[in-house]
Amino acid sequence: MSDFDKTDAAILDCLQRDGRLSNAKLAEQLALSETPCWRRVKRLEEQGVIEGYQVMLNRRKLDLGVMAFVQLSFTQHTTEATAAFERIIQASPNVLACHNTTGDADFLLQVVARDLDDYSRFVEEVLRKLPFVSSIRSNLSLREMKASNRLPVTDILSV
Repeated sequence: MSDFDKTDAAILDCLQRDGRLSNAKLAEQLALSETPCWRRVKRLEEQGVIEGYQVMLNRRKLDLGVMAFVQLSFTQHTTEATAAFERIIQASPNVLACHNTTGDADFLLQVVARDLDDYSRFVEEVLRKLPFVSSIRSNLSLREMKASNRLPVTDILSV
């Protein structure tokens, strides 16, 4: 992004901390007038830097007490197998994130569940039914020390 500057980084940093900020408050925090601030936010949205706005929820308050990191290995790596896998994973609300990875496993999933029984049902009814899966390894989180989706936007310019 050749036209990305410190003001854009500051806008993104503020909006990552509070996506509900009004344009007036955002402009005030950044010592900008409202119109240029609004234009910058719109440009960042149009460029796809800002993909959307959402509320951060406390999973424990919603009785989602189990967080698992699941490593999946496949026996086949065909386009069809991968496409089928992606469709199933995209449709599963328990899967928060899925990454195609290097190393021992082909995919790493971040999964939430109400409790261990609920997680066991997810493994049996979803993961074990996936085509071409040769191994499933689960690591359960005992304690979450940091959870964030905020990107270090202010550090981008100092590289």
